[in-house]
Amino acid sequence: MKGRTKRLSWALWALCSLAAGAALADRLVSEPRSRQLFLPGRTTDGHYQIELECAACHTPRFTSADDLQAACISCHGAELAEAKDSHPTSKFTDPRNAERVALLDGRLCITCHAEHRPERTGSMGLSLPGDYCYHCHEDVGTERESHVGLAFDSCASSGCHNFHDNRALYEDYLVQHGSEPWLLSAPLIAKGGPEPARKSSAKALGLGEADGPAFARQETAAWLASAHAEAGVNCSGCHQGTGAGFSPDVPSEVCGTCHAGPTEGWLSGRHGMRVKTGAQPMRVSEARKPMKASAHDSELSCSSCHGNHGTETERAALEACEACHDDEHTRAYRRSKHFALLMEERSGRIAAGGGVSCASCHLPKRVDEGGRPSTQHNQNDNLRPAEKMIRTACQSCHGLPFSIDSLADRALAQRNFDRAPSAHVLSVDFALERAK
Repeated sequence: MKGRTKRLSWALWALCSLAAGAALADRLVSEPRSRQLFLPGRTTDGHYQIELECAACHTPRFTSADDLQAACISCHGAELAEAKDSHPTSKFTDPRNAERVALLDGRLCITCHAEHRPERTGSMGLSLPGDYCYHCHEDVGTERESHVGLAFDSCASSGCHNFHDNRALYEDYLVQHGSEPWLLSAPLIAKGGPEPARKSSAKALGLGEADGPAFARQETAAWLASAHAEAGVNCSGCHQGTGAGFSPDVPSEVCGTCHAGPTEGWLSGRHGMRVKTGAQPMRVSEARKPMKASAHDSELSCSSCHGNHGTETERAALEACEACHDDEHTRAYRRSKHFALLMEERSGRIAAGGGVSCASCHLPKRVDEGGRPSTQHNQNDNLRPAEKMIRTACQSCHGLPFSIDSLADRALAQRNFDRAPSAHVLSVDFALERAK
């Protein structure tokens, strides 16, 4: 009887231990900071902000390749479609390419971009060896005389090709723009003022109509001078209530009720991607790039760049960036010709659009078919790879050959393009020679 009692006691202890362990595990997993213990490896620069939001990529099945693929496409699918993806899934599901799929399964993003593998992950989150192009293009040296002797890992690294987005590098585009001068005859960045918000039929509001509480009256003058008051948007429209229900802080989601386009871009980029997953906004101190210590405690929101009441597009285009970023590229900007031109523009000595701010290249403004301005607030959209900014930014002022060479000169980019490029990419030369 004693032996049986002892066995029952051990069984009860084991069950209690398992229950306690499960409860502890659930608690750890439910607390984002505790999930750091379960990370199998350092995440890439593109995903580190959401590395503790496991559900952003993983489902309860966790290891399903289809689930991971769906997560990739949910964030990057629209961008790939706009880029006219050079290697879409359809290219790898074509039965004629079955043998190649066995060597490089391009149907899945994780084939090339395996997360949590820092020991073999390089630029652009690529976790494959740099000669992956060789699997399908091993005969390029015999097909094109210009490519004889080129190393198989030089396709992308030399600035000639990108796997997904070649809009500025396609051969016909290189031929079309290959003879352009380094500076175009009418160098102007697309302008047009602030992006229009959702239309309102409300009349403009006056000083006595502000419905904010007494403690917020000092902000009323700023509100009165803003586009919000002019459009009939009262204090409670953004601050969600009056009196005791008044909230001093305005979440970026509230801005999105009227400014849907900019907010969508912001949520897809580095500044807002944490909010998109339901996590707390990113703090400047969490960035991997050098940031100013004075901004470390700041949380990122729309008002971080645009201020609390106005759009402040001029400040958002430069000073707001400098308030946080402290890398070499940013510090070198005020010594560049781009900055000198911006000062000329702000003083009225040159035409609007003649200056180049941080936003000119990283948050490019486009004009749609109706003549309305549209700013891409996802700063990653035209940055990775850097050649993506050729069409949206560089070619507003510079010819294609100069733009390609400038972006290929990494040291020049760090100095914020303060002189002519020392690098030379052969892609334009190859294309023009073939065109002959």
